[in-house]
Amino acid sequence: MKTNNKYLGLVTKKFNDFFLVDLKIQENSKISEKFLCKVRKSINFKNQLIYVGDEVLIENIDLKSKRAVITSLKKRKNLLARPSVANISNIYITFSVEEPALNLSQVNRFLISAESMGVEVSLVLTKCDLISDTTRASLIDKFEKWGYQAITLNLEKSDYFNDLLVELKQKKCSIFMGPSGVGKTTLLNMIIPGLQNSTAPVSNKIKRGKNTTRNVELFPISNQSYIVDTPGFNMQPLEVDMRLLPNLYSEIYKQVIDKEIKCKYRNCLHLNDEGCNLDKSFERYSFYKEMIESSKSHYYQNQED
Repeated sequence: MKTNNKYLGLVTKKFNDFFLVDLKIQENSKISEKFLCKVRKSINFKNQLIYVGDEVLIENIDLKSKRAVITSLKKRKNLLARPSVANISNIYITFSVEEPALNLSQVNRFLISAESMGVEVSLVLTKCDLISDTTRASLIDKFEKWGYQAITLNLEKSDYFNDLLVELKQKKCSIFMGPSGVGKTTLLNMIIPGLQNSTAPVSNKIKRGKNTTRNVELFPISNQSYIVDTPGFNMQPLEVDMRLLPNLYSEIYKQVIDKEIKCKYRNCLHLNDEGCNLDKSFERYSFYKEMIESSKSHYYQNQED
């Protein structure tokens, strides 16, 4: 049985020249059907690449064989480069508090990189069973001053995890980002029953986790919510344009917007600039300077190349 109608679908997996697309055949249906699709050649001629997370229109639908053809690509809201995933709505920056130990400079870089995507950013701290309640409370207070309500988890128990799961089911498309060995795979296995990614204990020597690489894939966790499985990817923070950095730090943004501080120069980077009126006493200022200097170095290196 075939239908010539057009339907809007979501690309949940990509392998070779094929795409797995989720769509609802009936309006307001809670059940999504999966179709194996190829791309109409005209899309290829336009140099339009399709990624997991893209919304597409499909036609020539065969309801029996569950095959169809992708005929056009909808405009995407954003694209994460590595792994390649489109239309992310929420990024959960994930770090362990111990094994490996929490690196605040690295946490900051991941948070600011995620903020540059223009999506909702959250912070998840795993392995909280390895620290005292006092230390946990101190970390929550620290990150609240950074502008984030930290989600603290003990992946061996269900406390706080159920609250996170309820939250994820209210988001459109979420992804966990962070360095290797912090518990992302274990967390995904808890969120997606039956996923059972291949994991291994953190190496005592290199303090990193091990994972078996598979294709990036979206998994539904509610009627309208998906989560990205990124097996084998050691997530790295993105390169951020230094001109954008002041607006990505809540401590700077609030001073400029709420307190209406004005520096002598319009595009002040708030370092040792003449006429800079920013209050630099906030904790993350040293990390901010570090990112600015790193961005400057990267910029000049590219100019020389």
